[in-house]
Amino acid sequence: MAILGKIRQRSIFLIIVIGMALFAFVISGVFDGNSPNNGPTDPIAIVNDEEIEIDFFRQMVDQTQRNYNYSTLKSVNLVWNQTLRNTIFEQEFEKLGIDAGRDQLEQIISSDDKVINNPSFQNEAGFFDFGVFTDYIAELKVQNPTAYENWKFQEQSIIGVAKQRIYLDLIMSSTRMTETEAKVDYHIENDNVNFKYVQIPYNSVEDSLIKITDAEIKNYISSNASKYKREETRNIQYVSFEEAPTDDDLAMIRLKLDGLKSERIAYNDVSKLTDTIEGFSKTKNIIDFVDQYSEVPFDSIYKPKGAFNNEYANILFEMKKGEVFGPYRDDNAFKISKLIDIKKNASLRASHILISYEGATRASDKITRSKSEAKKEANRIYRMARRTSSDFEELARKYSDGPSKFRGGDLGFFKEGEMAIEFYNYVNKNRVGRVGLVETEFGFHIIKITDKDDLALIADVVASAIPSEKTSNDVFRRATQFEMDSNNSNDFTITARNNNYNIRPVKQINILEENLPGLSNQRNLVRWLFEDKTRVGDIKKFTLNGGGYAVVQLTEKVESGLASINEVGSEVKKILSRNKKARIIKSLYEDKSSLEKLIEENDNLSIENATAVNQRNPTIPGEGNEPKVVGTAFAMNENEISSLVEGENGVYKILLSKKNIVPDLEDYSLYSKQMQQKAKSRLLENIFSALESVSEIQDNRALYY
Repeated sequence: MAILGKIRQRSIFLIIVIGMALFAFVISGVFDGNSPNNGPTDPIAIVNDEEIEIDFFRQMVDQTQRNYNYSTLKSVNLVWNQTLRNTIFEQEFEKLGIDAGRDQLEQIISSDDKVINNPSFQNEAGFFDFGVFTDYIAELKVQNPTAYENWKFQEQSIIGVAKQRIYLDLIMSSTRMTETEAKVDYHIENDNVNFKYVQIPYNSVEDSLIKITDAEIKNYISSNASKYKREETRNIQYVSFEEAPTDDDLAMIRLKLDGLKSERIAYNDVSKLTDTIEGFSKTKNIIDFVDQYSEVPFDSIYKPKGAFNNEYANILFEMKKGEVFGPYRDDNAFKISKLIDIKKNASLRASHILISYEGATRASDKITRSKSEAKKEANRIYRMARRTSSDFEELARKYSDGPSKFRGGDLGFFKEGEMAIEFYNYVNKNRVGRVGLVETEFGFHIIKITDKDDLALIADVVASAIPSEKTSNDVFRRATQFEMDSNNSNDFTITARNNNYNIRPVKQINILEENLPGLSNQRNLVRWLFEDKTRVGDIKKFTLNGGGYAVVQLTEKVESGLASINEVGSEVKKILSRNKKARIIKSLYEDKSSLEKLIEENDNLSIENATAVNQRNPTIPGEGNEPKVVGTAFAMNENEISSLVEGENGVYKILLSKKNIVPDLEDYSLYSKQMQQKAKSRLLENIFSALESVSEIQDNRALYY
């Protein structure tokens, strides 16, 4: 009961984070007795005849939204991807007889810092104790059966991760690269060729000579069905009505702020008398004034000039104490600002070279020098820094033991309390450009003072630059009128043009999208597009996320299947045109047996050189990626000339000048291990992609979200 008592003192516990790029499943609500959301029992998906229940899926989506502040659909898609992955893997584990038990569960739970550092799960010695953790779970079973059932859900997820580790370990242990494979891979990466070539570009053949029919395009699409397979999509056009403040609105906001600067006379409805209200410039109670009139509360932090709007920063810092400036525009707001106080040279900037020693605070385990050795080394580098202060950054990169070495020792701007007191005092008391040596608990610091800036305490009264109620009503009226007129005339395009409205098209909208070009966070719009009752030509008004409206027309429903000529016709036409041009070029130049003969009657062609080209990166300088041409060169003998080769950008004829074959390694074992390590980093994704490709998956997300 003592353990349970400690747990109940906290409202939310992060018990386990499941890693391995599968899903960061944070347990929350398990220990307070919350049960999964009630809801429909229809499956969110069916994976190889196995149903994925909607209630648990929704619980995971809710947790993801709370923990990461993601949108609903982004959370849905994240949970979907991980649920799909876990389900497919679990099915594979069952086939292979892979299981995990207490030992694997303990290993995963004990590897999470949030768990092992939780005092509630530590023994009397202050160390994490899995037995204490399991005792808590046992008490939970008796004290709170609902919470215990929730835990069982989480336990199954953890066991799933353990099984995946076993599965991956089995695959990795069987992954080997033979000496022959390593040798081939080594030569692909390191062998290279030098060759001369002539490229006859495809654009040397006039487009007018090439005829491509719709039948040819359709045949090519059918022959490459996997490439041109399309999901169900929708096309729309829309007119947006943004709710932006007018010039009159902005002028009124400025006028309102301007009126706050000085004292004013106002009629009091309660006392039926006129009151004198003090202005921003004279008020003594700054905090109350800002809280009453500003949309942003008072900020009591002193800030450097760089923290303010660059356009007005100099003006703000040159004011006298108590002076008020504004109104002025700052991003999407207007401000009046009052300088309350200023601290000269209070924001400091310096670079340093840290010479640490064994036992110093935060010293790396790799530091073995003694304190006296560190002092001697610091003095040596200090003398170097004083002689060549312009090379301070290079000295920092070479000698510093601190993480700032990668920035040339630069620590950026800092204030009192943000650095060791000895460090701060030196920088504060000395001039910019001075180089000195200071000792702190972290070691010895060679310091170069690089800048000093003032800090100002400025009070702002802020008013957002938003449209007035009149402007908002006018935007609503115009959007509604356009929606009605478009429906009445049955011609969205003509109605828009008659009103000089800009029409924006959006094509290939997927059923699970929510962010469209110019239309962010529009899940309701996308759902409407895919409803059975929505017809091509239908028009509807939607509220924009940032204010305003969009009047949308569904222009086309694209069913799943092969892409149409309208969608990919131009792309396919380019491919077919290139192929036909290649045949014409070959017929014109096939009798040219040398590079010289190839160019002798054509001033637009020239002999070029390519050097040190390898197969790993088959790029010809100036021509781009040409894998077929480079592959042909590697298949040739030195001084051999090729036939005409169809490349990506033209037809080539090449003469191999030199094939540079690197010497074999005496031992390929180290190279083999390096290649295996690279392959392992991609193994998880490759395995899942392979399993997913042979799985039957029914996706019902669009029915629920």
